[in-house]
Amino acid sequence: MPQPAEIRIFYAEMESVFHKILVKHSFSEAKAAVCSRIFADNSLDGVYTHGVNRFPKFVQMVSENYVVGRNEPSKIGGFGALEQWNGNLGPGPNNAIVCTARAMELADANGIGCVALCNTNHWMRGGTYGWKAAKKGYAFICWTNTIANMPGWGAKDSHLGNNPLILAIPKDDEAIVLDMAVSQFSYGAMEKFAMQGKTLPVPGGYDEKGQMTTDPTKVLKTQRSLPIGYWKGSGLSLLLDILAAVLSSGRATYEITEQKVESAVSQVFIAISLSNLHNSSAINTVINNIVRDYHSASPDDSNNAILYPGERVLQTRNKNSVEGIPVNMEVWSEILKLM
Repeated sequence: MPQPAEIRIFYAEMESVFHKILVKHSFSEAKAAVCSRIFADNSLDGVYTHGVNRFPKFVQMVSENYVVGRNEPSKIGGFGALEQWNGNLGPGPNNAIVCTARAMELADANGIGCVALCNTNHWMRGGTYGWKAAKKGYAFICWTNTIANMPGWGAKDSHLGNNPLILAIPKDDEAIVLDMAVSQFSYGAMEKFAMQGKTLPVPGGYDEKGQMTTDPTKVLKTQRSLPIGYWKGSGLSLLLDILAAVLSSGRATYEITEQKVESAVSQVFIAISLSNLHNSSAINTVINNIVRDYHSASPDDSNNAILYPGERVLQTRNKNSVEGIPVNMEVWSEILKLM
């Protein structure tokens, strides 16, 4: 199957186009600047599924008023190092940036800070917030619930979300960032495989006959993705959903699903101030020693490089900064029509 035609768009142009479109759709200049930068950053880092490829759908959500561009998040409760916030259906990336910053402020005051956010929208790449916090010296954990798109282990129909989970820690001037859906493949990743006409390297979900399949189009049709680790991923998804809903006083996956549209989700942001630890001066050395040992493992016959989470992102970021960001021509044409 022929590959879709691609062009290269440099970061500054992409960010500028996103910004102009968001301002046209009632974002303030400041909010458009933050949101357009997140979409462009995600694309620069090679996460096109939650960057340039997702931008038209995001604008559609804004146009249909599921995402309210002018709305800001607000604090609704809390005690000590834990606060509850309401996203007021504002743009997910903007809300997540505010809550990440607040979690770091709470960590500065208490050693650890937790912000639980209800009534928000898709945050795009969850790793964005892990990178932001870790590069400032914090250990960071965050997660979100989603609409039901994954069956519990042993179930035929979907009652769980693929609830992305992010863990991040500083490394030198960058970070180690694990950004993973609790499904074997995120839906964005499966959409990318489908767009490229490729099969999944391992089964990613179920077809209409209930059989595991490597065909992304069949999984996208059934909306029955496969939990990581089978029953373990199923249990992890359930607990992430419960914690997000309880801590934020927000909607659980089943309630989000009843709306038919993935909006008003619940999220949690936890920052830990590493500078407050008694061993803070040795932490970077410890991390580098662990990574050095990890890299020393003998590769298997697949000849794949042994990379820590986020290491490939750094390579992609450098390449795309020099060569431009690869974009499907049809996607870019669709975006330009929004201006």
